[in-house]
Amino acid sequence: MTWIDDPAFTGDEPFGPQTLPYGVLDGTGVAVRVGDHAVPLRPLAGYLGERLADLVGADTLDPLLRAGRPAWSELRARLGEMVAATAAPRGAALVPLDGAVLPFTVADYVDFYSSRHHAENVGKIFRPDNAALPPNWTHLPIGYHGRAGTVVVSGTNVVRPHGQRHGKPHPEFGPTRRLDIEAEVGFVCGGPVATRLSTSRAAEHVFGVVLLNDWSARDIQAWEYQPLGPFLGKSFATSISAWITPLEAFAVARVTPPPLPNPLHPYLVEDQPWGLDLSIDVEWNGTVVTRPPFREQSWTFTQQLAHLSVNGATVRPGDLIASGTVSGPERDERGSFLELSWGGSEPVALADGVERTFLEDGDTVRITATAPGEDGSLVGLAEVVGTIEPADGK
Repeated sequence: MTWIDDPAFTGDEPFGPQTLPYGVLDGTGVAVRVGDHAVPLRPLAGYLGERLADLVGADTLDPLLRAGRPAWSELRARLGEMVAATAAPRGAALVPLDGAVLPFTVADYVDFYSSRHHAENVGKIFRPDNAALPPNWTHLPIGYHGRAGTVVVSGTNVVRPHGQRHGKPHPEFGPTRRLDIEAEVGFVCGGPVATRLSTSRAAEHVFGVVLLNDWSARDIQAWEYQPLGPFLGKSFATSISAWITPLEAFAVARVTPPPLPNPLHPYLVEDQPWGLDLSIDVEWNGTVVTRPPFREQSWTFTQQLAHLSVNGATVRPGDLIASGTVSGPERDERGSFLELSWGGSEPVALADGVERTFLEDGDTVRITATAPGEDGSLVGLAEVVGTIEPADGK
């Protein structure tokens, strides 16, 4: 028995005591999610003690991200004791989840390209006359530096972006006609500023995990991305979950990623694999259209961080590392609508009878995910949701 009166706070529900994700509520501050409610942490200063209370007393998670793994583990253990108690500690209260805001200051944002299935599909669609997979793909985690300033919290509407598109005899300019999603997993970094991380040290610099939708304008991307990669086609909006599930919650979900066909340089070799068995659902206007399996990702977040920092680049609190689009080998496991509709040639049928290839104004996309936890429990990742608004002007 627990003092928390919420039917969604059980081990067989995604946000039971095995999960305990952190978020920030507008006007309330840092909170921990329990089922379909949250417990604000600022009023629990007496229960937590001065040191831990200082880490969760701000209006963002930034102080907690800076604190590092020992403090994260101590706070999680203390909160685990709190939610298991039969009586509420002084100051504890259940509040609605409404008003969740972006929970931390995004420092740098890096998006990787770590699903072999996705990379091969995109290669076949965009470059049908060339090899689907570039020769470097199996030797290093390909990525690019994105725009941190347009990372937004789940529930924020996405305005259809403008840009240049292919045209004859000259490129056209206007709103994208091929607005897409990328179902991804994001890793929120913390701890002391570090560089040249080994794969064995990298996990100590990851606070927790979110779902991420890297919205993409495919017609803008196709015109601009050669030779330097995505720019306007990606930088207009990236949505993340409002609640960050601590990395420690995924201990049971760890798996070995699919093998690569060649030896790796030593800095990319993991002594313990950090693939994760996450089951993702993507809903398009209420219809589940694809279920990408994260266990199929070829490169793990520890390898991504090792590669990112091997040249001397820093990993800082608030850095956001995106996995890249998650896709599996089957058609109903593709993590983007570009792949699902095969470049627009195979419409996707929704439950209301409407067929879609890319996103229309008013469409809503919702991404959810769970992972296995201890004793048959489920570990949840908070949803990431966005609705498309019409382009604003010319």
